[in-house]
Formats: sequence, structure tokens, C-alpha cells
Amino acid sequence: MTRVLDAIHLVLRLALGLLIAGLLIPVTAQILSRFTGIVPRYIWTEEIARFCFVWMIMVGAMCAVRDGTHFDLEVLPVSANARIEAAKRIFVQLMILAVALIFIWYGWDFMLFGWYQKSEIAALPMNWIFVAWPLTGVVTTLFVAEKIAKEIALVKGAGV
Repeated sequence: MTRVLDAIHLVLRLALGLLIAGLLIPVTAQILSRFTGIVPRYIWTEEIARFCFVWMIMVGAMCAVRDGTHFDLEVLPVSANARIEAAKRIFVQLMILAVALIFIWYGWDFMLFGWYQKSEIAALPMNWIFVAWPLTGVVTTLFVAEKIAKEIALVKGAGV
């Protein structure tokens, strides 16, 4: 299962790089159109940049969960007891899982709401934007399940 999740993570990281490039191109065109006469004014660039930004946030969040770089706030003091530390890490993962499940539950309705809509300016299908929420929830759930399983195995293996 880890190899499948590794492959998904690699695809997500590549997609993130493409989304950054996809964001830079319309934003650069918009800047050039505003301050020079080189590029004609294109209104659709703002919409494409917004769509890339939405996907960058979602894909970045999925990658951060897998990398373990998704931020968490430590409010409890560090304990010398490995079992307590493991319980704290599992608790954090369970909170991330709760948010992922919310993304799936409400994201599904959100996706259905926007499935047949078109964007106002570029007339692009909005289903590609709305699907980001439930997809983020599903992939995050997979990544969190892997982390929780590893944490439980670590605690059992250490005999703590």
C-alpha cells in the first residue's frame, strides 16, 4: 500500500509544480497587459490564475499531510513517555482525518452543486474546480490512515 501512496504522492508533487507554472503564466500575462502594450488585456487570465490557486492549495495540503509538514500546534508539553507522545501524534492525525472526512462529506454536495456550471469569463466547466474538495478529502484520508497505521505499528514494535 505504501508504494501506491508513494506513487500518488509523486504525481501530486509533479502536479503541484505544473500548477505553479500554470499560475505564473496567466499572472505574468495579466501584469504585462496592464503595464505595457505588448500583451492585449485578457480577462480570462484572472480566472485561470484563481483556478490554479485553488488546486495549488488542495494539492499542497495533500502533499503536506503525506510529508508530515502540515502544521500542527503543540499545546501539550513534551513527555518522556513514548506512549504519550505516540498518542499525541495519533490525536493530531485523527483531527486531520476529521477535517478530511468533512471535505468528503460536504465536498461531495459542493461538487454536485457545481458539476454542470460554467465559469463566467472563460466558460470553462466548473466540475474540475469543485471536484478538488472531495478528492482532497479522499487522498488525505488515505495518507492519514497510513500515518496512523505506522504510528500504531511503531508503538507495538517498541513494546511501549
